[in-house]
Amino acid sequence: MKTRKTMIAVTAAFAACILALSGCGGNNANTDDNGNGEAYVQPDDGVPSSYQGTLPTPVAGERNDNPTDRDDIQDGGELIQDISEIGPNWNANSTDGNTAYMAELWAWYQPHLWDYSVGGEATPNPDYLTNVEVTSEDPLVVTYDINEKATWNDGTPIDYTAFQSTWTCLNGKDDRYNPPQTMGYENIASVEKGESDKQVVVTFETPFYPYQYLFQQLVNPNSVDPDVFTQGWVNDPHTEWAAGPYTIESFDDTQVTFVPNENWWGNPAKLDRVVFRQMADSAAINAFQNGEIDAIGGRASGGGAASADRLKIVRGMEGVQLRIGYSMQTNVFTYNGTAGALKDIAVRKAISQGFDYDTWIKIAYQGVDWDPERPGSEILQPFQEGYENNLPEDVQKLDVEGAKKTLEDAGYTMGEEYYEKDGETLHITYTYFGDSATQTAMANAYQQMMKNIGVECEIINLDNSEFSKTVGDGSYEVLPMGWSASDPFGYSSSGFQLYGSDSSSNFTYVGSDEVDELWAVAGTLEDATEATAAANEAEKASLELYGTVPVSTPPIYMAVKEGLANYGPSGFMQITLHREDIGWEKEA
Repeated sequence: MKTRKTMIAVTAAFAACILALSGCGGNNANTDDNGNGEAYVQPDDGVPSSYQGTLPTPVAGERNDNPTDRDDIQDGGELIQDISEIGPNWNANSTDGNTAYMAELWAWYQPHLWDYSVGGEATPNPDYLTNVEVTSEDPLVVTYDINEKATWNDGTPIDYTAFQSTWTCLNGKDDRYNPPQTMGYENIASVEKGESDKQVVVTFETPFYPYQYLFQQLVNPNSVDPDVFTQGWVNDPHTEWAAGPYTIESFDDTQVTFVPNENWWGNPAKLDRVVFRQMADSAAINAFQNGEIDAIGGRASGGGAASADRLKIVRGMEGVQLRIGYSMQTNVFTYNGTAGALKDIAVRKAISQGFDYDTWIKIAYQGVDWDPERPGSEILQPFQEGYENNLPEDVQKLDVEGAKKTLEDAGYTMGEEYYEKDGETLHITYTYFGDSATQTAMANAYQQMMKNIGVECEIINLDNSEFSKTVGDGSYEVLPMGWSASDPFGYSSSGFQLYGSDSSSNFTYVGSDEVDELWAVAGTLEDATEATAAANEAEKASLELYGTVPVSTPPIYMAVKEGLANYGPSGFMQITLHREDIGWEKEA
């Protein structure tokens, strides 16, 4: 997948073209404390914890992160936050390290070459790129001018060799590498030095659009060896191969500490120290309540980034703000098409027909003012321009009798309680992570849904830290997870990452030549509307293989201590927001 999507435990994912900036989902009739029928509008710095009325619906396309100029932010201070997982593979350009958690860590200490607006408009990040332009249409040639000051932490200049390394590792021509997907990079014919080492000329064999999708992150030339790329980042963040406003002072599998990078050439980092602590959900909310961390939320948990029990605690605290926004996530079920009964497409279809969305959402969002439309796509959100419901008609709604008929037509017969075939009970497993009470309730509900259609479902609960290993090993059958977009170009690129038959990020292991051919079309179309239409056609064919189904689109509910600036939901900007600009407001 790469718009690039990054995997996240329990929930996540979207990639976009042009956002239609209108609110959707949730209760749009939220009223203020006076009960006069007027909508309560979220303040720029967030909803104060003292406000006890109905929470406002965020407006897609607006920042909800307390946007603050650098001149109004203190120099110094620290920020402590929780994270679900740290490592073990620190290479975010590798499938094994391509998680939403690692993407967040990379944002503090590694280059990002493009800045995104809230709605997804891409512009070159001047800290790394001083100019990018198309210098030929036929063939397509893009020329990049690199900031003269841009330097890796080991003192080596960032130059054309970094672009060459990125292309080599991500183009899929050498199967010793394991990139999350190769879309776009495989279209490139050459990456060459321009008029100087600081100029890069990228020539395409076949055009790829949008070209701004490519070279967001870089592969350090020291990591180009296949063994180093795939294994050399395990338990090693390689700060010497980084180049960002912060660097890593210390790390292990429980905590990472960032400090300002003395080699950084851009605006100086505002914070003296940034700490991520690996915590389960219950530990995180307790730590926030006790003042041990400064922010919680922004990750998949319960009914999205915050569950009802978290909200109740947060809204009873003093000196806390709640920042609400649209997430970059789509929750999905991933079916391992190589495991047990799920090898049978009829079983995958039947369990999709037996999924009770209404019950699921009531549990997931209990106590949260959010009433989302069920998504019909894993590449576009319902409020995006060009969105279509691409789910097959027969799985868009709960159909218990239809699920049973699907199984019976495939040769299954009902035993005492469950269907059987060839003397074996129809059995599947459902794996989830963490100790969230909401997630446990959802797992139990899913088990009952399967029982209702005659499928025996075993629940497996693992620690959050086991997520990446479980996915990498393929040791799951039904896996509730999600995808989080790391750029706004999913209509062009993320489809093959998700659905391609030989994509290392297709964790369903289900695909077809037809699907692969359809997904190859969108990236060849310069017009975003035409590309989106092609992507919708490809996704319809993909979802008819019943390897995955989209489940829900969660909001972000982030609770922070008052005064935290430039931190919180902000659409696509949240992905590339300059971390050196995050800090604490100056006292008035």
